[in-house]
Amino acid sequence: MPFQKVQTEKLSLAVVRQIELLILRGILRPGERLPSERELAERMGVSRPSLREAISDLQDQGLLTAKAGSGIYVAEVLGSAFSPALIQLFSSHDEAVFDYLSFRRDMEGLAAERATRLGSESDLKVVQTIFDKMVAAHDRNATEEEAQLDAQFHMAIIEASHNVVMLHMMRSMFDLLRQGVFYNRQMMFQQRTTRDAILDQHRAINDALQDRDPKGAREAVEHHLGFVERCMADQQKAARNEAIAQQRLDHETAQG
Repeated sequence: MPFQKVQTEKLSLAVVRQIELLILRGILRPGERLPSERELAERMGVSRPSLREAISDLQDQGLLTAKAGSGIYVAEVLGSAFSPALIQLFSSHDEAVFDYLSFRRDMEGLAAERATRLGSESDLKVVQTIFDKMVAAHDRNATEEEAQLDAQFHMAIIEASHNVVMLHMMRSMFDLLRQGVFYNRQMMFQQRTTRDAILDQHRAINDALQDRDPKGAREAVEHHLGFVERCMADQQKAARNEAIAQQRLDHETAQG
């Protein structure tokens, strides 16, 4: 008969599995500091030796890391999705920008569609809360904060889609964007008309999500990222035109 005796599980293994799931599901995020040993042991209802054993196992796995005098942190594992050589290629060739945006349009359109069907009420409240903060930052003309909230808004939708592979893949992509590998996001928020348009697009995305409209959510995301792609193309064209104009000016000055 295919039955075996039930083994009593070590407490440390139960702790390992719980923390693994929190990281897998994106609840504990890369770079996030864990509570102190005493507090964490109390929250999880385990002894401090059992907790230490679990933390050690997770460090051996590369999921947690210790910082001297600071504590235990979720490891910064996002960059591992791409080699340094590939990241350098992304940053030095313009076509990577448009392939990146095309990839995001496909993935985030799917994520938005999934979020309308699979997202819980709490998931959608998170999206709404971030959008409300975005509106407040927009009204205060806090462009840097608005740009940061833009990324959080998109990640909240991906989290609400409840696909852990998509979550970690897209979090890795957004980390590269935060580092400025693809383009400078701050430039998107420098012009008031562009900022107004982006806010309206985010409002359309949020409205479709809150209404649980799969088709509308996907189309709103695709429209928004199509707009971003056009803005990037315009910026690149303007930069090329300015370089040519500067050459003409230098030539005329030299001829003078």
